[in-house]
Amino acid sequence: MVVAELSPSYTKTSLHSSQLSFFSSRLSDHRRISLPRPQNGRRVVCSVASNQVQAPSPVQTEEAKTKGDCYGVFCLTYDLEAEEDETKSWKKLINIAVSGAAGMISNHLLFKLASGEVFGPDQPIALKLLGSERSLQALEGVAMELEDSLFPLLREVNIGIDPYDVFQDVEWALLIGAKPRGPGMERAGLLDINGQIFAEQGKALNAVASRNVKVMVVGNPCNTNALICLKNAPNIPAKNFHALTRLDENRAKCQLALKAGVFYDKVSNVTIWGNHSTTQVPDFLNARINGIPVKEVIKDTKWLEEEFTEKVQNRGGVLIKKWGRSSAASTAVSIVDAIRSLVTPTPEGDWFSSGVYTNGNPYGIAEDLVFSMPCRSKGDGDYELVKDVIFDDYLLRRVTKSEAELLAEKRCVAHLTGEGIAVCDLPEDTMLPGEV
Repeated sequence: MVVAELSPSYTKTSLHSSQLSFFSSRLSDHRRISLPRPQNGRRVVCSVASNQVQAPSPVQTEEAKTKGDCYGVFCLTYDLEAEEDETKSWKKLINIAVSGAAGMISNHLLFKLASGEVFGPDQPIALKLLGSERSLQALEGVAMELEDSLFPLLREVNIGIDPYDVFQDVEWALLIGAKPRGPGMERAGLLDINGQIFAEQGKALNAVASRNVKVMVVGNPCNTNALICLKNAPNIPAKNFHALTRLDENRAKCQLALKAGVFYDKVSNVTIWGNHSTTQVPDFLNARINGIPVKEVIKDTKWLEEEFTEKVQNRGGVLIKKWGRSSAASTAVSIVDAIRSLVTPTPEGDWFSSGVYTNGNPYGIAEDLVFSMPCRSKGDGDYELVKDVIFDDYLLRRVTKSEAELLAEKRCVAHLTGEGIAVCDLPEDTMLPGEV
């Protein structure tokens, strides 16, 4: 598959503009074959096999002369170079990188991104998909499905296996790809193997991405992988790195809603503290149901401290037993939720959870970790930590345990963060759902 630029001056029956999805796709060697650009500057980019590339003869019908070369929504223009001059209807294109793009999570996520569900119905995007040599052919299949879906907001798709190429100028990097935990593998081994992946991706982001790129780490163990990534990207603000704990928050909201007998949109102010592991702390102390503190609605303290907490911590493992596979669709939904929480203003009085850098936090949590904490956003992609939260002995004890685990993980990957020789003294094996 190579990329060709084709003249749009066809008859309506040969290439109707509304039947095209506008994107480009690249092979691992990133070669391009281009035909001369049309004089009017309009460009249509399609992915086709090299033996299919043909230069059709331009045909100027009477209809084309009167209506131009656009039909319907495409008259707004998809020419990126002329976009600002010709229309104010579309926002400036944003570049989004996704690693592990041929995997199950991405198979759900990419179509949500391309549809406008995440960044809005007037936000054109370019998708840059990172895979491996083994997954390159599957990436081409993903690109074909995106092409056939005719998303008008999707302007471009690039595929590749080199993060230094794929991450060029990206403004969002969604790092999903990571190796699963194999039989007999110690958790320290998983930290090392996946840590090397995220160290390399951090270096690539540091070298070629936008200076204000927002990075969402999904691949597990995501908190420590995010720390490794940010440590290898010193030119990018550490505040821009997130570890995904939104799925845990969503699971906690679901359980509280079920217990209270309300729909989940009545549950707010839910925080997941700490690590995305079985030491995570779903916070019911600060959570609310219909604006009322959870402990005033659900008076069963034993259920909150034991059954509720354990259900959220172990939900992924139970799902694997039922479904035979780790969560993919719900993970993709939680990535969407996490991004939207950063690009839309947080509702008044509410907050959301994200694994973020602890430096300067108001809770007394050890610095230089990536730790899930409550955040608010003005909708500009940035966030601030929530200060108006309370702690009791139970919550503080659980948060401290998760903090100790992350400090141990940090020592285990010191060789990947530039902090010396790794020393692995993990207090226990809190196996993450889906690691095995």
